Amino acid sequence: QVQLVESGGGLVQPGGSLRLSCAASGFLFRLSVMGWYRQAPGKQRELVATITGGITGGGLTNYADSVKGRFTISGDNAKNTVYLQLNSLKPEDTAVYYCYKGPPGSPYWGQGTQVTVSS
Repeated sequence: QVQLVESGGGLVQPGGSLRLSCAASGFLFRLSVMGWYRQAPGKQRELVATITGGITGGGLTNYADSVKGRFTISGDNAKNTVYLQLNSLKPEDTAVYYCYKGPPGSPYWGQGTQVTVSS
């Protein structure tokens, strides 16, 4: 069974930083597209970042325009873990952040971790 367990969320002041972690199991992590989505109160879920692996091209990343230059996605195959480094945080970054598993196979999202940016 696919499992994605997020951690690292919390309360941070504007301009601050956090690092989110996603511990993955139940699939071939090193060959999968991984990423992060987020959903703010009253808004639709949006894609934040993705990273490809295996035959799709290891290490290739893609970012939403709203986070480009501030957030960095990375992965550790030995630990089956994907990370999202959040820098220069803004109040509008406040959301539940969800780890995502893409191809091969069915898409899947974790339970989410709350990020709140406020003074």
